[in-house]
Amino acid sequence: MSWLGSIFQRNKDIPSSYSVEDEIFGYEVEERAYLKQLALEICINFMARTVAQADFRIMQDKKRIRDDWDYLLNIRPNTDSSASDFWQDAVYKLIHEREVLIVVSDSDDLLIADSFIREERAVYQDTFKNVTVKEFTFKRTFSMDEVIYLTYNNEKLSRFMNGMFEDFTQLFSRMVETSMFANQVRATAGMDTTQKLDEENLGKLQSFIDRMFNAFRKNAFAIVPKLKGFEYDEITNGSNGGRSIDDITKVLDKAIDYVAELLGIPPAILHGSLSDYETALKSYIKFTYNPLLKKISDELNAKLLGKKEYQSGKRIEVFGIQVKSVTENAEAVDKLVASGAYNRNEVREKFGDERVDDPELDKYVITKNYQTVEDKSKGGENQ
Repeated sequence: MSWLGSIFQRNKDIPSSYSVEDEIFGYEVEERAYLKQLALEICINFMARTVAQADFRIMQDKKRIRDDWDYLLNIRPNTDSSASDFWQDAVYKLIHEREVLIVVSDSDDLLIADSFIREERAVYQDTFKNVTVKEFTFKRTFSMDEVIYLTYNNEKLSRFMNGMFEDFTQLFSRMVETSMFANQVRATAGMDTTQKLDEENLGKLQSFIDRMFNAFRKNAFAIVPKLKGFEYDEITNGSNGGRSIDDITKVLDKAIDYVAELLGIPPAILHGSLSDYETALKSYIKFTYNPLLKKISDELNAKLLGKKEYQSGKRIEVFGIQVKSVTENAEAVDKLVASGAYNRNEVREKFGDERVDDPELDKYVITKNYQTVEDKSKGGENQ
């Protein structure tokens, strides 16, 4: 079919029910979901990466235990993943799908389930069947006390992603379309009407136009021969006004900001705004990051420790990124210790460091000379 004929035929094939509003720049609105996916990827991956930096410590009487669980949680959860990759994948799945299931294999590997069926019960424990990891499906059924199961409920995020984000997608798509239209190079091609418009001539014309178009599109500089009976004229060179790239970027940034705020991430962190960075980071750690770590630690304590172990003082504690710097807060540390409010091991814990196995650091000291409280009360001013 000739070039002109294909255009006419294409117009004939358009159904009568076709609506321009149902399509944006050649794609259905649902098909242009990359804007939603991009915003989610940026925000969720940020949260997942921060959790992946956490240190999982198994503590007994305030002393760390280096057992098999410590190795699984911090070094190698399974044969295919490092601990950082494992926890990043787990948190990503938790937030993106609002739940994540981690099972223990027969070889004592921690595995993240790709799919499963949860059967809820009123009196007995819930069970999980058809648990699939990659291409392997477990034949057994897991009970709730055998798995690590986390949920993440954020109804505001769900409503936004299902509703308002369609408006953002349409707005973003329209702006891209108008920007491309405004900067489009448009031209007309004509041929001498004295020539016979048969299939052969139309084919030659189509072939020449295709080669010329590719030369203009792919090369910074292009030279094409001028043929007798053929004319090429540019209508515009893209100098017309339209939406700038900055305008389009602002819409994209605003969409990311909305998703970030719904997830509890201050946008200043994502955009690297130095003026508000410290305040934003503290807010994120206090109201979003630490509660997420608490959710994980609660589940680990409930599933990996028995009741008697927990009552005997055994704990699984999760230490994440810290805003507090020991060197920057040296004066405050000195006052905490000098006033007798905290001993030095307790201060170490405040900054995320492990306790030192030294009885001297467990003593409470007071005054500038760091005398023990007992010595101060006995000696008075004459000591």
